[in-house]
Amino acid sequence: MEPGLRFAAIDIGSNAIRLLFSRIIENDIESPYLIKESLIRMPLRLGHDVFNDGQISNINCKKFLATMQGFSSLIDAYSPISYRACATAAMRNAKNGLDLVKTVKSKTGINIEIINGSQEASLILSKNINSLLKIDTNYMHIDVGGGSTELSIINNGKVKISNSFSIGSVRLLQNKVNKYSWDKMRSWIEENSSGLVINKAIGSGGNINKMASILGKKKGQYLSYANVKSELKKIKVTNLRYRIVELGMRPDRADVIEHASKIYLKCMKWVGARKILVPQSGLADGVIEQLYKNHKHLIERRPVSLLLLYQL
Repeated sequence: MEPGLRFAAIDIGSNAIRLLFSRIIENDIESPYLIKESLIRMPLRLGHDVFNDGQISNINCKKFLATMQGFSSLIDAYSPISYRACATAAMRNAKNGLDLVKTVKSKTGINIEIINGSQEASLILSKNINSLLKIDTNYMHIDVGGGSTELSIINNGKVKISNSFSIGSVRLLQNKVNKYSWDKMRSWIEENSSGLVINKAIGSGGNINKMASILGKKKGQYLSYANVKSELKKIKVTNLRYRIVELGMRPDRADVIEHASKIYLKCMKWVGARKILVPQSGLADGVIEQLYKNHKHLIERRPVSLLLLYQL
């Protein structure tokens, strides 16, 4: 029997869809050890349709269904203890989002949960991130997606307040963010950080991960505001081919990274953060952690006889 507990997570974002397979190794001495066994990323930009037309196009509905059918087969082959599929901003805003969820359920058996911004922020702020934080330090967590940005103020090691804003890299690419949306975000940050010293931020999302890679930083290291701003200035004068070939970006990252970086920098400036921690942990990682917690809770609640049988 192979060691460890297998779990799977599907993250349906506005810019791409991800399937993560993870194995958790338990022991009696140390904390459980998590292994990311495989991450499959499908560059299907649902946000392109939704933020322009209000719904997912027929062709992308077909591509999405085909992707879910493929993911379903892979999940069957991996045989996890449990899995969960979560959809964020694009599906939340799509007029035909619920109909597509029903179609996927009937064709593949995958039950997609359309989660709200608060749920998204809570899942992203997993133990993987919290373990990197200091109790006596205040932070603002910034998660930038294609369709929305989730912000959380962290005080004394706990989330004080969170909010979701309809500002994302794909929305900015398509000129779908107005001044009112920026003003709303700025007001929220200034109001909820009042009286707190917040000179550090935490960044989640593929774009800040890529920025960290370009700047030669490893997982769990900080980027300075000045370095991100300087690198963004360099990126903005390059064309897409340079970003893909020379900087190693995916095509669907190359055209949005400057827009995502703009969001991180504005949030950092408004809250007063001079550097940003990049734990390289996202929604799918948080889902895996939650599945493991639920599994442990279920086992602990079983009658002793069943628990012994399970352990055998």
